[in-house]
Amino acid sequence: MLRPVFAAAVLGLAACSPTLNWREVRAESTPLKAMLPCKPDKGSRTVPMAGRQVQLQVLACDTGGATFAILAGDVGDPLRSGEVLAQWRAATLANMRAAAAQERPFLPAGAVALPQSLRITAAGQRADGSKVESQAAYFARGSQVVQAVIYADRVAPETAEVFFSGLGFE
Repeated sequence: MLRPVFAAAVLGLAACSPTLNWREVRAESTPLKAMLPCKPDKGSRTVPMAGRQVQLQVLACDTGGATFAILAGDVGDPLRSGEVLAQWRAATLANMRAAAAQERPFLPAGAVALPQSLRITAAGQRADGSKVESQAAYFARGSQVVQAVIYADRVAPETAEVFFSGLGFE
C-alpha cells in the first residue's frame, strides 16, 4: 500500500521541478525574442567589435548540465555586421580550442541574409581542460549582431532544436 503513495509522491516532486522549463524571453534594447529553458540572469558587458566598444546585452542560464546564453549588441554600422559575426565565431571556437566545426546557414525570422549567418556545432575544451560540446548561432539585423550558444558535456539535439527555432526578431 505504501508503494503507490510513494510512487505518486516521487512523480509529483518531479513534475514540480522540470529540468527544462521553456519560456519566451526578450533581449533588452533589441526586438530579439528567444526561448530559454530556465529563468535567465541578465547583464551587460562592453567588448571591442568592429573597431569600437560595443555593449552586449546578455541573457544566460544553466540547467540540466548545460549553459544557454544569448548575447546581442549594436555595432553601429550595418555594413560591418558580417565581419563582426565572422570574428565572433572565430574567437568563440578559439576560446574553446575547437579542432573543427560543422556549420550550416542560419536565418531566423527578421534577420538579414548574410553569408556569416551560421549555426555551428563544435567540440573542444573548457578552461579547466574538460571536454565540452557547443552549438552556436550567429546572425544580424542591420547593425544588431547576435550570438546564441549552448555549452554542455553533450548537447541534446531536441534541446538545441527548441532553443534555436525560438530565435527571431519581431
